Amino acid sequence: MLYNLLYPLAGHFFIFNLFKYLTFRTGGAMLTAMVVSFVIGPRVIRWLKEKQGEGQPIRADGPETHSKKKGTPTMGGLMILFSVTLSTILWVDITNPYMWVVLAVFLSFGIIGFFDDYAKLTKRSHNGISWRLRLFLECAISLIAVLCIMVLTAGPLGSSLAVPFLKNFFPDLGWFFVPFGIFVIVGASNAVNLTDGLDGLAIGPIMITAGCFGIFSYLTGNFNFSEYLQIHFVKDVGELAVFCGALVGAGMGFLWFNAPPAQVFMGDTGSLSMGGALGAISVATKHEIALGIIGGIFVIETLSVIIQVVSFKTRGKRVFKMAPLHHHFEKTGWAETQVVIRFWIISIIMALIGLSSLKLR
Repeated sequence: MLYNLLYPLAGHFFIFNLFKYLTFRTGGAMLTAMVVSFVIGPRVIRWLKEKQGEGQPIRADGPETHSKKKGTPTMGGLMILFSVTLSTILWVDITNPYMWVVLAVFLSFGIIGFFDDYAKLTKRSHNGISWRLRLFLECAISLIAVLCIMVLTAGPLGSSLAVPFLKNFFPDLGWFFVPFGIFVIVGASNAVNLTDGLDGLAIGPIMITAGCFGIFSYLTGNFNFSEYLQIHFVKDVGELAVFCGALVGAGMGFLWFNAPPAQVFMGDTGSLSMGGALGAISVATKHEIALGIIGGIFVIETLSVIIQVVSFKTRGKRVFKMAPLHHHFEKTGWAETQVVIRFWIISIIMALIGLSSLKLR
């Protein structure tokens, strides 16, 4: 919005020329989201405590150390939703259609997560709204988002799949790209949701992934850089870097309150919204496979649950002491902070591998 209001005045006030630069506005969005999170955080936490009483239900079959988390409020994702939305609208070019698609996915998945959290609190159970209803709503929102992105992306690139490390391989999936895109968005959302189980665990890889996709968005939306790096060019998608910057800033602000011992949990309100947004950005920038690499920790956590369920149903045996994987390591004796920091290290390594695909082609 500031871009649309102030940049036209650059001819009269040279300082407003700064708003022309995407990097400046991305930095502005990051700083704004972080400051807003710091400011509203204590108030949101107090309000959540007053409304929730006993806080998020703690799994009875979880690690014994989790009993100390009793009374910690959930739905902290509300502060992320507010700070990211406010910062994005403030610093982005509001005429950019990609931004509105991603923001719609972000807020819609946040609403689904909110009602899921609310159901868990009222039932005092880990079972929120029906998983069938939740999946249906996620798929419906993702369907609309994927179709919008396909329309916005010019030419056959809209339904094509870019493969990392291969510069001239763009298989056109045709209409099969629709279910593929839905799978990416819904899968990313629920993968982040599964990873959110320890203080600070999910928000770290989210910030790392958002930072990487800020770079992807900027380079993919810049014709000169995309030509130099020999990656595909997607017109107007660069503005998503502003959203990614806001996500990183809000994540830093939230981590201040979510660091062990957490004062608040993000809940499904935060995990579903941020995961869905990252999935939508990967579809818009045509870096869906790169999301699986950079967000590898989310993939690993999801696979651990799938392997555990399949193994128990087919063999009657569990592969892990507990799933998702972070609980397995807790059960083996790792301290919570050890699990969190080591998973962050893995996320950084995966991010570096994903970023290397920009040049290794």
